[in-house]
Amino acid sequence: MGGYPVVTWESYSQARRRLPPKYRLAKDLPHELQDRVNALPQSYRDSPQAAVLFEAMIDEAMDNELEAPPISVVNDVTDEGAPPWEFVYTNEMWYGQGVPPPDMKNLKSCSCVGRCDPKSKTCGCVKQQHHHLKPYIADGTIPKSWNGAPFVYDSKGCLQWSGMPIFECNDFCGCDDDCPNRVVQRGRRYAVNIKRTEHKGWGIFNAQKRIPKGSFMGIYAGELLTIDEADRRGALYNKFGRTYLFDIDFHHLGEEDPTYAVDAYHAGNNHSCNPNCEIVACYINEGSIEKPLLTVFTKREVEPFEELSFSYMGTIDDDTVRYSLPVNAKANNDAVYAQCHCGSTNCLGVLFS
Repeated sequence: MGGYPVVTWESYSQARRRLPPKYRLAKDLPHELQDRVNALPQSYRDSPQAAVLFEAMIDEAMDNELEAPPISVVNDVTDEGAPPWEFVYTNEMWYGQGVPPPDMKNLKSCSCVGRCDPKSKTCGCVKQQHHHLKPYIADGTIPKSWNGAPFVYDSKGCLQWSGMPIFECNDFCGCDDDCPNRVVQRGRRYAVNIKRTEHKGWGIFNAQKRIPKGSFMGIYAGELLTIDEADRRGALYNKFGRTYLFDIDFHHLGEEDPTYAVDAYHAGNNHSCNPNCEIVACYINEGSIEKPLLTVFTKREVEPFEELSFSYMGTIDDDTVRYSLPVNAKANNDAVYAQCHCGSTNCLGVLFS
């Protein structure tokens, strides 16, 4: 037009796909601030100023969650000023050695204008989500009670159906930022506190506002590792009783051994045998089915000041109970098989089976 090429969203998006994907490497995890604080006297690390600095560190890391409420550090149990300074707050994945970059070649996107219509016959994201819904629904049809089907979110952005993967619209989709199929990428909406507990160390607690069922609470973020590296670290972590390794082995990935795992050693959540949260596989800017984000959603309504927790052992069924009795754990000398202090009525007595 007038001697200049016409730039459309489609041509712009295709050009962006040819650029190298942006992602973070685990070797670049920040540690300078943590090292400096750990070199200071214990009296400083136990001072109120340490909590202020810790909160500022978290706030600075939330540069892609600008509308998320702040996170506060609360301790009315011990003299510790803040959680251990090995902690690095992040809401992103950091790729370990041997893990390939995000797969842009196989990443499906839609060409919708405005907001995606969940009843659309042409939206690529609708088609992809519907394809992955079928195994979870007996006759392949969507329940009438499911309001935005086949998207997994309702009109308020709450997860309507658990146990299945989420396929959100991505950076190469033509739809607007307020598309109903963009929830995880818009970030956390509810305030939480990092709070010291009496028996379980530091945990994540709801603030003073009730949280609805199906609400997005954050990402189980950390280092994305090959399963071989995860196994090597796991053997070491087990000995000194601290592990936050999560094998990516969701049901929709099939029965084969997992290829990757996430190590959230520096940013943990607390376990419960009767959890109020669950981890759901979510795909946004990643075309590989083996590398979802591990997103945390509430399984039920969460009361004000209630602790947020999920099960380290996944779904707890009769087999879990049978093979997780405290006597079986005590037979293993690894420190990771510690007593569980979740306090639920159906507590198994141990953190890991």
